[in-house]
Amino acid sequence: MFTVAYVLGVTPGKWAGIWNERMPRHPLTLSQVSSADAVAALVAGAADVALLRLPLDDQSLSSIPLYVEKPVVVVPKGHVVEALDSVHLAELEGVLEGDWAANVELVAANVGVAVMPQSVARALSRKDVVARPVVDAPDTQVALVWLTTTPEVEEFIGIVRGRTANSSRGEPTPKTPKPPRAPRAVTPKKRPRRR
Repeated sequence: MFTVAYVLGVTPGKWAGIWNERMPRHPLTLSQVSSADAVAALVAGAADVALLRLPLDDQSLSSIPLYVEKPVVVVPKGHVVEALDSVHLAELEGVLEGDWAANVELVAANVGVAVMPQSVARALSRKDVVARPVVDAPDTQVALVWLTTTPEVEEFIGIVRGRTANSSRGEPTPKTPKPPRAPRAVTPKKRPRRR
């Protein structure tokens, strides 16, 4: 069993699908957890790799940055920000800190606004809130993180980096034997006639 821990907003489905095609004898399990729980799972050996946001506090972990997420502000429907294409941090009042899921609940109740990665806002979307880009808030970076390098971890690294099946270190695909060639008929060479 190969376990991938991942945080809210990260969508590992594509990579899991490629894994299942290439490594059919090693089932993959996805586990959505908090960042702290993802790190704890890696350290305890309960997860082989994790997809989480940088920075990392634990220096024993290895990581590969994968992609950058843009920040958005989540506001209640009807808020003045809803009419804008984007906003600056200085224009926002009552920005909530802490747990994003809890903050979206508070925003829906018209208690402040919340800044978070766009993928998180999409995962927590509701009909009574809207999200708009924040042009000057810091981006976040999603990374693949692991504690111990194994052949399976190296295979997953290859998958997220876009390595093809032919260049992958995955399980070799059994080759279908080629049918034997039929013997070639030998035709005698014609000798030119002498005149």
